[in-house]
Amino acid sequence: MKKYIIIGLVLLFSGCADQLDLAPQQSVDQDLALSTDANVKRVLQGAYSEIRSTSLYGGSLLLYAEMLGANREVRWEGTFNQPREMFNKNILVNNSFVQGSWSDAYKAINVANNVLASLEVVDSEDQERVEGEALFIRGSMFFELVKFFALPYSAGSVDSNLGVPLVLTPTRQIDEDSYVARNTVAEVYAQIISDLEKAEVQLPAVNGFLARNYVVAAQLSRVFLQMGDYEKARDAADRAISISSANGKILTLNYLDAFNTDGDSPEDLFSIQVNTQDGGNDMFLYYSLPEYGARGGDVSIQASHFDYYEAGDARLDQFFEGAGEQRTAKWRDQYKNVKVIRLAEMYLTRAEANFRLGTSVGAAPLADLNRIRQRVDLPALGSISLEVILAERKVELAHEGQYLHDVKRTGGLILDNSSSETYNFDDGRLIFPIPQREMDANPSLVQNSAYTN
Repeated sequence: MKKYIIIGLVLLFSGCADQLDLAPQQSVDQDLALSTDANVKRVLQGAYSEIRSTSLYGGSLLLYAEMLGANREVRWEGTFNQPREMFNKNILVNNSFVQGSWSDAYKAINVANNVLASLEVVDSEDQERVEGEALFIRGSMFFELVKFFALPYSAGSVDSNLGVPLVLTPTRQIDEDSYVARNTVAEVYAQIISDLEKAEVQLPAVNGFLARNYVVAAQLSRVFLQMGDYEKARDAADRAISISSANGKILTLNYLDAFNTDGDSPEDLFSIQVNTQDGGNDMFLYYSLPEYGARGGDVSIQASHFDYYEAGDARLDQFFEGAGEQRTAKWRDQYKNVKVIRLAEMYLTRAEANFRLGTSVGAAPLADLNRIRQRVDLPALGSISLEVILAERKVELAHEGQYLHDVKRTGGLILDNSSSETYNFDDGRLIFPIPQREMDANPSLVQNSAYTN
């Protein structure tokens, strides 16, 4: 039987055995795709294409976090039921958005695995870079999957709580080995760290729009922060700041100049490139308004959100009225980049980690916090607390998909949007179900407990 590279982990069998001889949709003949340096690099570009899809870093991962962590501060007003289920914490196991993100993440992982299995044909001077890029993609996808489909690291029992399946070799045909069980949360995080740490060492600081070492360091800072490993989170954030600053990254002079940009803004560490010919931005699609080319304003900002801002905070300038509701301008304009990680986040991570540890690696926590405040016309503080740092992080990164993950790692809670109920950080309704399609196809999978009734 001829083998093909399967661009996803599709575990559905036909009733007719002859169908197994057909090339899967979007498949590439293995002999063609993995036989030369140029072809392996083209396959690597395919992995980048997967992670920039709207179901992943093209906006949906940010949207999902905003809906799950709405906290009565934003409201879903759109007609699509899939985000409404997330907003209402009543997600169906056949939610097509959830299924799409799971499938696309594993497609990206599978493409990365094919690249990693074919490094011997890559030109020797490029092997480390190509390997580093593939590891960054794989590690990043496992990180996003474990954040949404598993209980948080802070929930304890990481050695027994179920994470997601670790698929580390190419899936080139479907057989019994394709029935992969879920690894533990601890095992998934260990693999993420292994992938990203090796990627950081092997990638350069200048690599066009592709993965760079300081991008990987920034991603590692997020991983370690979710784990509560503040020393490593601090050091990774400090590396991201130092290396990116040496390569021209700075905070924009005005806060809103970091958003609605055609290319990277000066403070973008990791963004998804969008233009009129290529790419999509689901945050724009759902957050903006028809007059800017979007839908009908599916997400509105509620009055309670504004209570978190100090008077005179220039970040308040992002809000405007449209279609009778308050909106954020962060995602207002069409064909603009999706911001995944900004330099400002690294300063806040370094400040928090240094404060928790009583250290001043890179800068004192107060200096980092005041750097963020100065940019938005707020007075410098003379002293700080953990609560002050977390409050600054909340408003700086608002509507960028980070608040939910911060609540989970700090042991907080989320308010229900229509009742007095609250959801603790480890509530099973704050994670997704394993898609029913995957459960039906793979008997080795176990469903999350909140979705077993």
